Amino acid sequence: SAGWDLKAAAEGEAPDADFGPGGFAGLTEIFNLDKPVIAAVNGYAFGGGFELALAADFIVCADNASFALPEAKLGIVPDSGGVLRLPKILPPAIVNEMVMTGRRMGAEEALRWGIVNRVVSQAELMDNARELAQQLVNSAPLAIAALKEIYRTTSEMPVEEAYRYIRSGVLKHYPSVLHSEDAIEGPLAFAEKRDPVWKGR
Repeated sequence: SAGWDLKAAAEGEAPDADFGPGGFAGLTEIFNLDKPVIAAVNGYAFGGGFELALAADFIVCADNASFALPEAKLGIVPDSGGVLRLPKILPPAIVNEMVMTGRRMGAEEALRWGIVNRVVSQAELMDNARELAQQLVNSAPLAIAALKEIYRTTSEMPVEEAYRYIRSGVLKHYPSVLHSEDAIEGPLAFAEKRDPVWKGR
């Protein structure tokens, strides 16, 4: 996706025309989503397209993918998450270059910096994204929800403080996963040498 329709913008479309519940395209401002989101990027992910990808938990991209935040060159800012999420991944010097000059980053460089999880051929892109989705389905849904909740709430905390926080009982999913049927099913399936049957409870 190349993000915001600049032709529509030039004709007077409001900058927030694509915003609604959840932010840009309904995703960039959903902060408590319990299910993992996979972005599959083929070709350009510029502006809002890149911001959508950054809002996902996983990015699988084709080898022709190119990422950029060119908003400053257009008199606006990447305020649908780009200027907020990219600094959590990249060093300041690289972030500054990308957001202030609109520098493009190719797929292999994005992989080296840890922006994307996988780089595959265009022909393999969707199959690879589906394969990743299947790997996630093999994990217990309550455990995935608890992991996302822990990441979300403790990422800025020192480790010692984060330990105290997750043990305090304030989290929704972490305490429930410890006493769930799935927490019994996982070890039982392992002992019985079979695939677990997750119930999400």
